[in-house]
Amino acid sequence: MQNRPPLPAQTYRRLVVKVGSAVLSGPAGRQHQLTIAAQIAALRAEGREVVLVSSGAMATGLGKLGLRERPQTMPAKQAIAAVGQPTLMYLWEQAFSWYNLQVAQILLTAEDLAHRHRYLNARQTLETLLRWGIVPVVNENDTVMVEEIKFGDNDQLSALIATLVGADLLVLFSDIEALYEADPRTHPEAQPIPYVARIDAKVLDMAGESPNQVGTGGMRSKLLAAEKAQAAGIPTLLLPGTRAESLLEALRGVPVGTLFAGGPRRYSGQRLWLYQLPKPRGAIVVDAGAAQALRQGGASLLPAGILEVRGRFGVGEAVRCLDPQGQLIGIGLVNYSAAEIERIRGRKTREIEALLGYKNTDEVIHRDYFALASEMASR
Repeated sequence: MQNRPPLPAQTYRRLVVKVGSAVLSGPAGRQHQLTIAAQIAALRAEGREVVLVSSGAMATGLGKLGLRERPQTMPAKQAIAAVGQPTLMYLWEQAFSWYNLQVAQILLTAEDLAHRHRYLNARQTLETLLRWGIVPVVNENDTVMVEEIKFGDNDQLSALIATLVGADLLVLFSDIEALYEADPRTHPEAQPIPYVARIDAKVLDMAGESPNQVGTGGMRSKLLAAEKAQAAGIPTLLLPGTRAESLLEALRGVPVGTLFAGGPRRYSGQRLWLYQLPKPRGAIVVDAGAAQALRQGGASLLPAGILEVRGRFGVGEAVRCLDPQGQLIGIGLVNYSAAEIERIRGRKTREIEALLGYKNTDEVIHRDYFALASEMASR
C-alpha cells in the first residue's frame, strides 16, 4: 500500500463537495448538514470557491410524508422527490444563513449535460454564481429523471460538475469512513485504504454492491466518480460526512478518509466532455478497417467505413462508434445527422455531394472530436 502524499491545500482554490443522502438522513442528519455548511463557510472565508452537490430530495420527501421505505413505482418516486426538494433547499439556505452566505438552486439532468450548448450554459451560470460569492447547490432533477433515480447518479454528477467548473478537488461526503479493502459491513476485519494512486479493476472490486436504504449509489458509484475526476486530473477525497471537521482536517494534513490521486489529464475541452458524456445519442457501426484506423491511427471516420447507423441523432450530437463485434471504439461528434449518414454510409467522400445535394465536410467524425475508449479507464 502506497503512503498518502501530503495535500497541497493552498492549491485547492475551487472545490466541488458532494453530500450523500445517508449523511443527511436520520436523527443526526440535520446536525451533519449544519457542520458541512460550517466547513464550506470556513473554506469560503479563506477565499476558496465551493460548488455543493446535494442528494437528499427523496430522503427529505420520505420524512415529510412519514414514509419509511421508498415506493416501487417511478411516478411515486418522482412525486416524493418533488415534495422533498423545496425543503432540502430551505434547510441548506438556513444552514448557510448563519454565515451570511447565499445559496442558489441548480437542477440538472443527464440530458442537460449531454448537449454541448446546455453544458456550456450550465458552466457559465455556475461561474457567475461563484463570482458573485454565492454557493451553488446542485442536484439531479429527480422529478423528471427515470434512470438516474433508479441508479443514483449524484456521485457521477459531482464528477461532471467538477470538470465542468475546472475544480481543483472533488470531495465526496459519505456515511462510510473511507474506502476499505472489502465491504466493512460484511467484512469487519477489512482495513481502510488512505491513498489510491490509480483506480483500476482491483480497486473497483473492493466496493460493496449494496447501497443504503435512503441512497441509491454505494461505494462503486463513488469509485466511478473518482475515476472520472482522475481522468480530468482532479484528485478526489472520500470523507466521512458524519465527522464534524473531516474536510478541514484533511486539508490540514490529517490522513482522514481516502485520497484518490488526480494524475495527468487525459483529455481537455470538448474531448473531456465527450469522455464524461452521460449518455450518447446513438451509435455508428464501422467495418474492421475503419475500427483499426480509429483505434491505432488516430484517423477521422469517413463514410466508406460505416456499416450501420443506430438511433436518431442530429448534426453535432455525440454518438458511440462500434466495431463489427459491437465493441466500443470511442465517442465522437457527428458532422451529419443519422438520416444523412444512412444515405452516404459505405460510399466515397467524393460521392457525398451527389447523394445529399451538399457536403458539410469529408469526415463523418473528425479525429479532433473523437475520444477513444481504449484511453478511458476500465468500467
